Amino acid sequence: MRDIQIGGLVSFTTIDYPGKLAAVLFLVGCPLRCAYCSNPHLLNVGPGEYDPEKIYQWLQTRVGKLEAVVFSGGEALMQGDATISFMRRVRELGFAIGLHTNGFYPKMLERAAELVDWIGLDYKATREKYESLVGNAIAYDNMIQSLTFWQSTGKDFEVRITCDPRFIDKSDLIAIVRDLNARGVQTVAIQKYIAHFEDDAHKTTPEMREQFFNDPALRDQISALVPNTIWRE
Repeated sequence: MRDIQIGGLVSFTTIDYPGKLAAVLFLVGCPLRCAYCSNPHLLNVGPGEYDPEKIYQWLQTRVGKLEAVVFSGGEALMQGDATISFMRRVRELGFAIGLHTNGFYPKMLERAAELVDWIGLDYKATREKYESLVGNAIAYDNMIQSLTFWQSTGKDFEVRITCDPRFIDKSDLIAIVRDLNARGVQTVAIQKYIAHFEDDAHKTTPEMREQFFNDPALRDQISALVPNTIWRE
């Protein structure tokens, strides 16, 4: 089996696994091509920048200092068995396992479920706009399958919506949250779109990006649908 390919590391974070001190491993490879991707260098499968064994040895030194390790990307489940094998090793050290996922691989999520304690699942747009954002025709349905499966586990999770005004307007945001409410989702994170690269900076204005966060009526409406709504500006 091929070793896991790790393209990035955050050695300490308090925000990527709610309520726990964590490290984040960014894995190489993603099946989507989102217009606002913040990690385009991780999209294509290939050799990672980090030696997995050195990362594992470093994690051994973090036992008792960190509480969790989050697998992110790219899309961490794209590496399949390699990801699951490394998750198992990390969990055996005593860490809780978090997963940031776009939900594209529901069957792989089922296989990883025994090892994963919490997920952050991306719900990127309405069904009608999903393909134009991510460049894939089946991504929406796969994400919903992943959501439905994860709910059946009874484990903790949040659904994350990044408000890129090119692909989500206020009515779209309300429609997504209504859908999540109907599905019984308890925790939603509304995330501001950040133009990470100079080429993106001219495509939206600060006012466009902030419109979701400075509208009290919108915030009240969404919080009424999902009381545990997190606004990440």
